[in-house]
Amino acid sequence: MKLFRVEVSTHRTDWVVTNDITQDSSQATQDACGLRWKIEQFHRELKQLTGLQRCQCRKARIQRNHIASAVLVWVRLADIARQTKRTLYQVKHEMLDNFLRRELKNPSVPMRFA
Repeated sequence: MKLFRVEVSTHRTDWVVTNDITQDSSQATQDACGLRWKIEQFHRELKQLTGLQRCQCRKARIQRNHIASAVLVWVRLADIARQTKRTLYQVKHEMLDNFLRRELKNPSVPMRFA
């Protein structure tokens, strides 16, 4: 195992431990950690923004379809966020706000009381 000291700022130092004994540069280690963080961020956004974790399907094919749909939704949200220079969360919540306003003004499912 190798231990690397990575200076994040003048007031903060991170320590990174790796089992890759061929790694000999703290910069390469820092780059790998940056990539790992982007993957973690993608997983978090995918779960929080697309409902990925709510799939209750039992068949593998349906689960794969659900995951593929969630990834496509994330890609579209990310594209809109880049174009409008907003966060993915802002884009999603604005879409939900607009939908809710439309439904309150003119409900698509009328409520009938007996």
